[in-house]
Amino acid sequence: MSIEGFIDYKRREFCNDVKCPVQVELNKLTSGSEEYEQVRKTCSTDCRYTTWQFHHWLIEKGYLIVRPKDDGGK
Repeated sequence: MSIEGFIDYKRREFCNDVKCPVQVELNKLTSGSEEYEQVRKTCSTDCRYTTWQFHHWLIEKGYLIVRPKDDGGK
């Protein structure tokens, strides 16, 4: 869900910006191929970056983390 006047984070934007070696390898492969999926598993099981690094990258790039207001269960 986009907010008017803002841009959304694009998938793997952080990974590409920091030139993650796993992402560099993925960029050479065909998305969805068996080899691509094998390499991609590294991202979910052994990411080379921390949540702290990602969070601070978001701040440096001017991203905001938002969520909808609680509607009281309605």
